[in-house]
Amino acid sequence: MDTLGLVTGTTRVLVVDDDPLVRSALGLMLGGQGDLEVVGEAADGHEGLRLARDLRPDVVLMDIRMPRLDGLAATRELHARPDPPRVIVLTTFDADEHVVEALAAGADGFLLKDTPPPEIVAAIHKVVGDEPMLSPSATRTLIRRLRDEPEDTASAAAARAADAEARLALLTDRERDVALAVGKGLSNAEIARTLHLSVPTVKAHVSRLFDKLQVTNRVQIAICVHDAGLS
Repeated sequence: MDTLGLVTGTTRVLVVDDDPLVRSALGLMLGGQGDLEVVGEAADGHEGLRLARDLRPDVVLMDIRMPRLDGLAATRELHARPDPPRVIVLTTFDADEHVVEALAAGADGFLLKDTPPPEIVAAIHKVVGDEPMLSPSATRTLIRRLRDEPEDTASAAAARAADAEARLALLTDRERDVALAVGKGLSNAEIARTLHLSVPTVKAHVSRLFDKLQVTNRVQIAICVHDAGLS
């Protein structure tokens, strides 16, 4: 986290998108938030990496499809650096096949570009607080698209189901409840309210889910739940 951001309470945001209208819209929207500051804008991944190094933002809003260096490669390079910023991928999901790759590259979340402004602001706050932000609608779409691939044969689906059930069997009852809630796209705060737990307790359960289910992000938890037929 940027030292300046910690001292002032302001979250520093870098916008990386090749569409000047998107950059302008995000700049205007975020600039009206008292606790957010847009410290720079970049039109491609190369420029985004340079500005991230020079400006040290707390959060990068990253497009995927860009000239010269796309958002996937830029995200991978950012997360190879010491103390990287949080990265939220903003994508026109229906036109983009690479959201899974973005998460694997180290993205802390993804949102559709038509996400309402308050939800984008909330997502920035969540990732700064170490809570990955995955749009529930995008998560459901992602799972459906993964399951509808032509090569998804019955035998492959059965093998995935057996693997998912075996991994979920390792969970305690409470961990299973949390996994099911993650599979529904609920945030940590929403899970805490639903299960009558504190947010730190939910975070601890999610962290254990990563270890026990051998996954690296919440989408993979949701896919595991879906493969087991529990979503």
